Amino acid sequence: MQGKQNSVLFFTLKIFSATGGIEKVCRVASKALFEIFNGNLQIFCMHDKTGDASGNKYFPEKIQRSFEGNKVKASFSAIIAGRKKEVIVLSHINLLPVGWVIKKLNPKAKLVLFTHGIEVWQPLNNRKRKMLHCCDMVFSVSNFTRQKLIDVQGACPAKCFVLNNCLDPFLESKTHLQKPVDLLAKYNLEQTDIIIMTLTRLAITERNKGYDKVIAAIASLQKKSAATIKYLIAGKYTGEEKNFIFKLAETNGVTVILTGFIDDKELPAYFALADMYIMPSKKEGFGITFIEAMYYGLPVIGGNADGSADALDNGKLGIMVNPDSVAEIESAIAKIIHTKTAYIPAKEKLMEKFGFDVYKENLKRLMHI
Repeated sequence: MQGKQNSVLFFTLKIFSATGGIEKVCRVASKALFEIFNGNLQIFCMHDKTGDASGNKYFPEKIQRSFEGNKVKASFSAIIAGRKKEVIVLSHINLLPVGWVIKKLNPKAKLVLFTHGIEVWQPLNNRKRKMLHCCDMVFSVSNFTRQKLIDVQGACPAKCFVLNNCLDPFLESKTHLQKPVDLLAKYNLEQTDIIIMTLTRLAITERNKGYDKVIAAIASLQKKSAATIKYLIAGKYTGEEKNFIFKLAETNGVTVILTGFIDDKELPAYFALADMYIMPSKKEGFGITFIEAMYYGLPVIGGNADGSADALDNGKLGIMVNPDSVAEIESAIAKIIHTKTAYIPAKEKLMEKFGFDVYKENLKRLMHI
């Protein structure tokens, strides 16, 4: 598949104009594709603005073309460019109609789709399902999502592959040896407090992330433990959900801290503030924050009912719980409080599973390069 100049087109929604999990995937996938194809890569980004890629560490700015939200221009430009490409990679199923047209015009091109989670867990309409079946390869970030593609969408198992997410190769090294004094003061916390952290957007639609169950588990544990436990939830929140959480916390006698939006650059300090990371979710496609928390030395607790199982390597890197069981969540928290160091995953094992170089080699192998 190599040989032609710019033989690969990576068509994305956002790369640098947002900070979510899918955007993180797009950044590392861009770097991996650029290196795998020896620079023979063009990136079209529908929503990024011109200059968003300036100074980035992942790939040369000149290979990205940004369309600033102009969906029509981005789509037509991708179709025109795609007619001359050998490989078309789509970052999201919402771009599938464009990929389908390219495939019709350029049948020899290999069409590759990335799938992340809930966007493919519910039945697609017949039109989009037919388009999905035209893909040569579909990469899912977890075994859970791959199985959903097969069971719910009727995707061909031979075309569906698991490509776990990875750690960003440019993550800041762990520099905080103790809990940051400035954050302790900001949130009125003590060095001796047991701080449990979750990173998620807070809205009524996000309650399947399990933070309400964590509050209930802490309430129960506090009756049996002498430890002072505080629950820190980082991420944007709606006014409605803020009120819901604080009312739930007050009813249960649990101290909950909502930080609001946290910039990626600030996250290492927040991970250093915490004693453990928890998200007993039922809607994670993978859960990049799990492996980031591990990278910064935190033991993690995740659910066993979604893609979180892959991020925790089926319990080898963290404690898996039934996300509906407050008792299991409580037990997992208690275990970490009692013997925290026993549940901190070894950095070597983490990198062997989720390092960028491993991701790149897996992608290269799957694409038969």
